[in-house]
Amino acid sequence: MAMNSELLLKEQVLIVGCGDIGQRLAAYLPPELYAVTGLRRHPPADLPYLKYRQCDVSDRAQLASVLEQQFSIIVITMTPSERSDAGYEHAYVQTCAKVVEVLRAQSCKPRLLIFVSSSAVYAQMNGEWVDETSPTEPGSFSGKRLLEAEAIIRNSGFINTVVRFSGIYGPGRNRLIEQVRQAKASASPHFTNRIHADDCARSLAHLIALNRTNKTLEPIYLASDSSPAPMIEVVSWLAQQMGVKDFLSDSATNERGNKRCSNRRLLESGFEFRYPTFKDGYAELLKQ
Repeated sequence: MAMNSELLLKEQVLIVGCGDIGQRLAAYLPPELYAVTGLRRHPPADLPYLKYRQCDVSDRAQLASVLEQQFSIIVITMTPSERSDAGYEHAYVQTCAKVVEVLRAQSCKPRLLIFVSSSAVYAQMNGEWVDETSPTEPGSFSGKRLLEAEAIIRNSGFINTVVRFSGIYGPGRNRLIEQVRQAKASASPHFTNRIHADDCARSLAHLIALNRTNKTLEPIYLASDSSPAPMIEVVSWLAQQMGVKDFLSDSATNERGNKRCSNRRLLESGFEFRYPTFKDGYAELLKQ
């Protein structure tokens, strides 16, 4: 009986599409305060701090059955099954629409709804700084679909916030390191922006903690580390650390954007990065 009472005292957190970032987030939520459930179509084994439930979010009946548990906090962090307009529309737009639709039909409402978005919503190409107030006029299907999903959450009627992550790297996300190793890196002078996967999870946990103490969250947070840098600078540093002499490819391009993401709003909320620069994060990755 004591165990059941203890469980009732914990806030129930649901992570929809609970992959790598979701698992990391669950690990950073204090277990004495939160009970975390992760939704996956094909869930892996439970972890000590995370219980999984099988659910196809596009199936309204399955989703309604899950949401009957009445979660205080719902985090939507999806990964498209394919990099296409249809893949993004299904993963982001349809998921957000379905979650909001089912929640509206229920009597108990979540205290906070968080949607994990991306800096792909920005199309700036001249190396300028962007923040949460900057124009979002993406030309890519990914940016357009993410903005569409953001609007669904923003207009849901529930207290919500959107977190736009820049390029995520970390364990299992070694694309740039492999490009350097295989002499496929780009010499582009365009600025790139990144954030370590741990800081992604920690920033989400930070916002959840702020909300728990009745702090008003901003509608949008741009989450990127403190060192936007030209791609050539990043890959040159990696090559030096790795002892690789030939690392550039004439055919490699990095023309998806050229902007610098400001994390001022996130920092002003009290968040502290574990890896404030790409050198901090990649140095640890290279040790591993």
